[in-house]
Amino acid sequence: MKNLAYLLFAALLLGCSSKKGEEKLDLPFYNEETFTAEWIEEDDPAYDQIHTISDFKFINQEGEIITNETFDGKVYVANFFFTMCPTVCPKMEANLSLIQEEFKGNDQVKILSHTVMPWADSVARLKEYALQNDINSDQWYLVTGEQEDLYKMGRLAYFADEGFGKGVTDLDDFLHTENMVLVDQKRRIRGIYNGTLRLEMRRMMDDIRQLLEK
Repeated sequence: MKNLAYLLFAALLLGCSSKKGEEKLDLPFYNEETFTAEWIEEDDPAYDQIHTISDFKFINQEGEIITNETFDGKVYVANFFFTMCPTVCPKMEANLSLIQEEFKGNDQVKILSHTVMPWADSVARLKEYALQNDINSDQWYLVTGEQEDLYKMGRLAYFADEGFGKGVTDLDDFLHTENMVLVDQKRRIRGIYNGTLRLEMRRMMDDIRQLLEK
């Protein structure tokens, strides 16, 4: 009887733990370059001060103008790369391809990849890169523009450069980062991931689904 009672008690504990494990916390907000997670309720005065991605205007691989309005009401992943990168960027491209495939046909999920070598990555070069890597231009935008604009977005809007403020202080210093940033429907940062790790893409997929449920 004692053994039976113990087994029943253990089953009850496991059941409660399982239910708790299924509960999902809302995703945090990230308001500055240290990527300190903050959970801010809508009735908190700080809610209206949450960092949002600034306005932008770039050109994608199809020669189309892409702006912040392109992503209004959508969830998107932002990263920074260059087409001639031989090491880190191919890993990021392969991992972002998993995101593209997972949310194929879902117009509410986009990918925005900014070149950090606009002097080399012309529209034609980005188009060639897209074709080589089976990138769907309706869902995944490879963008170029003025270096100053691209670097400001990377460092000041997405906080994507881990070295900025820690030895890297000039906006013109070369920007190359493994970080990928998840942005919600209101242009707020909700996730940060190491773009070279496939395991991180699984976490990102879960976070994207959670944002889509809102």
